[in-house]
Parts: sequence; structure tokens; C-alpha cells
Amino acid sequence: MAQTNSYGQSSNGVADESPNMLIYRKMEDIIARMQDEKNGIPIRTVKSFLSKIPSVFSGSEIVQWMIKNLDIEDQVEALHLGTLMSAHGYFFPISDHVLTLKDDGTFYRFQTPYFWPSNCWEPENTDYAVYLCKRTMQNKARLELADYEAESLARLQRAFARKWEFIFMQAEAQAKVDKKRDKIERKILDSQERAFWDVHRPVPGCVNTTEADIKKSSRMKQPHKTRKSVYGLQNDVRGHSPTHTSTPEIKEPTEEELQEQIQYWQAQMDRHRLKMSKVAESLLGYTEQYIEYDPFLTSPEPSNPWISDDNTLWDLEASKEPGQQRVRRWGFRFDEVLKDPVGREQFLKFLESEFSSENLCFWLAVQELKKRPIREVPNRVQEIWDEFLAPGAPNAINLDSKSYDKTMQNVKDPGRYTFEDAQEHIYKLMKSDSYSRFIRSSAYQELLQAKKKKSKNLF
Repeated sequence: MAQTNSYGQSSNGVADESPNMLIYRKMEDIIARMQDEKNGIPIRTVKSFLSKIPSVFSGSEIVQWMIKNLDIEDQVEALHLGTLMSAHGYFFPISDHVLTLKDDGTFYRFQTPYFWPSNCWEPENTDYAVYLCKRTMQNKARLELADYEAESLARLQRAFARKWEFIFMQAEAQAKVDKKRDKIERKILDSQERAFWDVHRPVPGCVNTTEADIKKSSRMKQPHKTRKSVYGLQNDVRGHSPTHTSTPEIKEPTEEELQEQIQYWQAQMDRHRLKMSKVAESLLGYTEQYIEYDPFLTSPEPSNPWISDDNTLWDLEASKEPGQQRVRRWGFRFDEVLKDPVGREQFLKFLESEFSSENLCFWLAVQELKKRPIREVPNRVQEIWDEFLAPGAPNAINLDSKSYDKTMQNVKDPGRYTFEDAQEHIYKLMKSDSYSRFIRSSAYQELLQAKKKKSKNLF
């Protein structure tokens, strides 16, 4: 077997790596040059008001270094290359968790080689659960979970209910080890670990550079595939211990193999199987949550208008002053807010306070488009495009490139479902990000408490 150097090349200089791996090595070669003591980017400790920020450099320094050392003349090209490298996690901003490069004084930090994508990390959900659980045990002021992370933790806790005690013990053990580290070292390591998960579990709406494709899934057929975990090497797929840690040679799948994989995954997608206990548990949970809203199970207050001919209940439903029961229902699911006119109005006010009301306005405009007479659809499609998606649009929304490109093609042949992909993306963005903040907001809590007091006074 040929010997390999630190850049994955054989001793005769010929690389025997996959195309992705070669791209990683090229980026890592640039990162190594950036970190050179003499000709690299100067890394320094910055003093802030009450603390020190260790091992950082600015975004403008990255851009200037690229222009000087990589024969790049266009500043936009340097920014583009830097953003690609940041999206893969080679360096990251310390102030937020959106992996892009800004040509300003924003501080960045290099990722440790242990977390580089060339190590072929494919972290499991259990790894993510351990990490989030550990975060809840550490410095809450500095490492408090974001809304989408708190939701992920709750979802993982439900999914791994039977082994949660083991996950908690792992997180607790890691937190104890981290406490023994030097304060500055711990701060750097915490930021690097969090940046790793920003790559593999990105903020909703951000680009995910680690999405699996059909070629990756075909590698499961490799007989000596070695899986890696954030916590070290695991056994290969057959249960044998790995004999070495070098990257195995991976052959490109043939057309026949790819077709077999497509058929396999299609069959998997057609399977809709759940344990009966899980189905029953889900049904019981839903029934318990909605029992007071079901007139067959709970007598409504006021009386049922279909029995008593008293229209008070319907008048309350149509009122813009919703009762406490109705307001509480908004907290069940995002769809409960969207289907209630008053809920949508309150949610829109909240989005306006966060300067993101264009998302809901776009979603509502697309819903309204689906009800239009077909003769009015082409003009309305163009109006929605001009308002929300065209370059320089007054209420521009943030779409991923895939949804935007597909929508741009659909606009050429307008129909009621032209914006289906864009609407789904915006819906998921509001559900995973804005909705959770709305439910936790003081505006919603005050409205809920006010309705509770009003209900008590009535009795």
C-alpha cells in the first residue's frame, strides 16, 4: 500500500481520493497558509470592556490576505471564496452563527483541524443530543440555547426517551472534563465545537453544506467502511474493529449501482410504519390537548348553537377579541395561529416588531393566489414576484438558491402553485424560528394572562 502524506497524496504524488476530498484538501492548504506565523493572517487577543477575546482576526483581514496571496483581483470573488470556506467550517464568526464572510471588523476564529470536514464526520442525532444537553449544564449566560436548539433538544429527548439517561450521563461527564480546562482554552474549544454543529445542524434558513447525496449513500456498500463519531472511531458496518485510520479508497458508483440505490430509497420512502404504541401515545396526547375544544367530549361554553339556537359561541369565534381558550390554542401548533384571523393579526404585529413581516405577507399572498380565478392568476403571479422576489423588491424575502431557481422557472409559466416551493420554505422558516419566539414573547404572554384574568372575572 502506498504511503500517504498529510495532504492525502500517495508517495508518488498522485492523489487517490474522492473529488470532495480533493476540494477539502485545497481549502485546507489555503487555511494552512493563512495560519502561517510569518506570512499568514495575524491572530491576536482583543480586549473588550470587561473581558478578553482570544485568538481572533477580522473579516477584512481575510479578504485582504486573499487578494494579496491568491492572485484575486476582485473583492467580490474573495468574499465568495471566503464564504464557501466559512460555510464548510474552516473559520467562523464568534458573534453569530451564520457561516458567511463579511468584509468588515467582524471577528473570526479558525476551526481546529479535528473538526475539519476532511475527517468525514457524519455525526448522529445522539451526538447532537449529548452536545445540547451539555450546553444546558454550562455557563448559561454564554452558552444559552437558541430557540431552534431548544426545540431540537425537546424533540431529541422525546425520540431518545429510553436512552436519555445514558445521553445525560455522557453530557455530564463531558461537562466535568470541560470545567477542568483553563478558562481561555475552554472558551475557544466551546466556540469551535459550536461552529462544528453550525455546519452539521445549521441555523434554520442557512445553507447546509453537509446534506447527504446519492453518492454518499452508495458508499454504505463498501465492505470496510469506517464510521466516525464526534467522540472517536466506531466499528465498521459489519461490527469489526477498524485496523487503521487512513481514509479508504472510494470508487465512484456505476450507473447500475446508482439506479439500485434510487430504487432502494424510493421503497424506503413508501414505507409508512410506526409502532402501535407510538400511534396510541400520539393519539392520546392529541386527544388530551384538544379535549376542551371538542364539543362531542366537552360541552362548549357558551352552549352549542346547533342544539340551543344560541349564536353566542359563533359570535365569539368571529370576534376580534378572542377568549383565553382561543388564545391558548395558538400555542399548540403554528397552524393554529395561521388559521385564526386574530392569531394571524397578532403574529403579524410581532413580525413587524422584528422587521420580518414580509415572510407572513408573502405566505398570505400565495394562499390568496390559490383562490383567484384562473384569468387573474398571471397578473397576480407577476405582482407577487415584483413585490417579494424580484431584484430590488420592496419586501424581499430570504430564499435558498434551490427554491429561488425553481420559482424563477415557474414564473415563466404562471399558475396557482407557482410559488409552492418558496411558500413551503418560508413556512418552515417561520415555524422553526419566528413562531417559537412569538409564543415566548411578552406580547403573547400578556395577551394570554389578560384573557385569563378576564375569564376569572366573568365567573
